[in-house]
Amino acid sequence: MLSLTRPTSKIARAARALATLSLGAAVALAGTVSSFAQGVPIVRDAEIEALVRDYARPIFKAAGLSNAGIQIVLVNDSSFNAFVAGRRLFINTGALLQAETPNEIIGVIAHECGHLAGGHQQKLRDQLERSKTMAIVASLLGMGALAAGAATNSRGLAGAGMGIATGGGELAQRTLLTYQRGEEVTADRSAITYLNATGQSGKGMLKTFERFQNALSLSGAQVDPYRISHPMPQERIANLQTLVHQSPYFDKTDSPALQQRHDMMRVKIAAFTQGQAATSRLLRKNPDQLAVQYGDAISTYLNGNPGTALTKADALVKKQPKNPYFQELRGDILMKANKPAEAAGAYAKAASLDSARSGLLPVSYGQALMAVGTPDSLKKAVTQISSGLERDRENTAGYRYLAQAYGELGQISKADLATAEGYYYGGAYKDAKIFAMRAQKGMKPGEPGWVRAQDIINYGTSGKKN
Repeated sequence: MLSLTRPTSKIARAARALATLSLGAAVALAGTVSSFAQGVPIVRDAEIEALVRDYARPIFKAAGLSNAGIQIVLVNDSSFNAFVAGRRLFINTGALLQAETPNEIIGVIAHECGHLAGGHQQKLRDQLERSKTMAIVASLLGMGALAAGAATNSRGLAGAGMGIATGGGELAQRTLLTYQRGEEVTADRSAITYLNATGQSGKGMLKTFERFQNALSLSGAQVDPYRISHPMPQERIANLQTLVHQSPYFDKTDSPALQQRHDMMRVKIAAFTQGQAATSRLLRKNPDQLAVQYGDAISTYLNGNPGTALTKADALVKKQPKNPYFQELRGDILMKANKPAEAAGAYAKAASLDSARSGLLPVSYGQALMAVGTPDSLKKAVTQISSGLERDRENTAGYRYLAQAYGELGQISKADLATAEGYYYGGAYKDAKIFAMRAQKGMKPGEPGWVRAQDIINYGTSGKKN
């Protein structure tokens, strides 16, 4: 269902090992998750999002970020990486899949919170400006020396001018990289502080850096430690080892319930992104039988007979009747089996059991109701999808389903407004304005829909997002 880019060379593997917990990419990013997704594939899944938020919640509190509106976004990429951009924390599915324990991912989140709490993004922007200025000054000095060399017919002076220009750029680059490495060290230390404050071990961080060190060694690549933005993995281990071992929580492990949720997340990611063979390998290594059954049921749903998959999903529900994601799986299987009315019942149950109140589950419920196709089910679909979008306004796919439901009910202006919303949150502002203007033609001026359409039309004129 999802595609991944895998490294094809030693250099790619080395780069992947060194690019972990990246801050540098964050500086250039802006806008909504959806506009970011135009270049990077974003993964949406109610179960995985709820679990990662549970990992992050105590860390956010310890870092003083509970009220900062930090959003966690899952990136469909097989490399072990995470980074921050604005008030968003991006985590690759590769990190979630490779991490064997919750503690490893919690350490990643703690590190990124070190960047967020330390204001490293803005500081890095300032440093970039300083480095840019340094390079420009060096370039101007070099040009001046070149001009003087030409005027005096002095080859030596001209050569010195070229050296000043080139050396200035090199100095600026090295200064910036040194600064970035310093920020990474600070974020690593902040992470240990947050882990201690929440009574958790830093052992997962050490394991993560050991993984990177092993990957770097296996790549065989020669890396200049002064030309990278992160300290070498071995250096990071050395910096943290004493702090981690001194913690009273060093030997503390994740609870069995949390580990089980983590294992189920891993088999789910493997099934959807890596195929049957990779899923089978992961299942053979997993000691948790419920996770094994879950992965097998998902794999059967994706690649096997819907009837067999449903039997396996029912067995899961019998073991954990209050697990909303087992009901969600039942809904997915029933939709594949072309039984939308039964699927709607499963999704409704999933949404009612979901303590995290994900906006994704009501949208799935609405899709099943749309497939039922009766006027009454279409009206219910509009209600459910709208409810989901109220909780998750950047779900661009949800607006497409909402527009379709309104269209089938003959409410064309509302369908146009839903389409405009989808384009708006997807970053296609020109198209959003076109559909917003179309929507207004069938609405009374001043009514809520007309006002919202006007907000979309006016977007960009005040420099603010509505």
